[in-house]
Amino acid sequence: MKVNLITYTPEPEKVVASAAKLCYSPVGIEEIAENINDEKVAKFVNMLMGLGHQSPLEHISFTFGIEGVSRVLTHQLVRHRIASYSQQSQRYVKLEQFEYIIPPEIESIPEAKELFIKAMQDDQKIYNRLTKMLKDKHYKTFISEGKSDKEAEKLAEKRAIEDARFVFPNACETKIVVTMNARTLLHFFNHRCCNRAQWEIRNLATEMLKLVKKVAPNIFKNAGPNCINGPCPEGNMTCGRIEEVRKKFREI
Repeated sequence: MKVNLITYTPEPEKVVASAAKLCYSPVGIEEIAENINDEKVAKFVNMLMGLGHQSPLEHISFTFGIEGVSRVLTHQLVRHRIASYSQQSQRYVKLEQFEYIIPPEIESIPEAKELFIKAMQDDQKIYNRLTKMLKDKHYKTFISEGKSDKEAEKLAEKRAIEDARFVFPNACETKIVVTMNARTLLHFFNHRCCNRAQWEIRNLATEMLKLVKKVAPNIFKNAGPNCINGPCPEGNMTCGRIEEVRKKFREI
């Protein structure tokens, strides 16, 4: 898994503080910005977070480049609807040799790992065969319709991989660009940093949290699973390791 913070709102905490101050100030935006320094920003943001006043957090956004993750992960990720996503398309990108993610529990058992890898290899072979069969069929159709050889070749391949991709597994590696505002990110961390979250998206959420903490430390200093700031909300389904979890995220 590779996670990069591609870009983010410049001076994110100053933007949040300025937006929040405007709600309670008789002066204009420019004057507020002129009269606020780093110390005042940190103090005001900490007060804001303590009060739970989160609407100003929607003014700042963070864009991540994510690679080396499975379609299992991205199916979960896109359920967070207040965000923007751009994902590598299997419809337009022919995968000559698709990469895949092996779950750690499968990798820890040699026999299971061998079986898993064989399944991936078989999927690739079937994808290649399906692509060729479909491409040959579509090529003939496009030629009969009067398309040039070059145009028929291009259109036939696109049409072929559009259907051949159905054979790919959830383990198939993918790449995605994600943009979320700070309020959405806090909600995302609440749910996906939890030990009850699926292992891969939990690892992603933790890496994303490490990155945003570096550029907006006061906003995200108490970010993480819900048990960081209160009792575990999972009831009987709790992982039972609340102190361990709290220590982990306070040290990030």
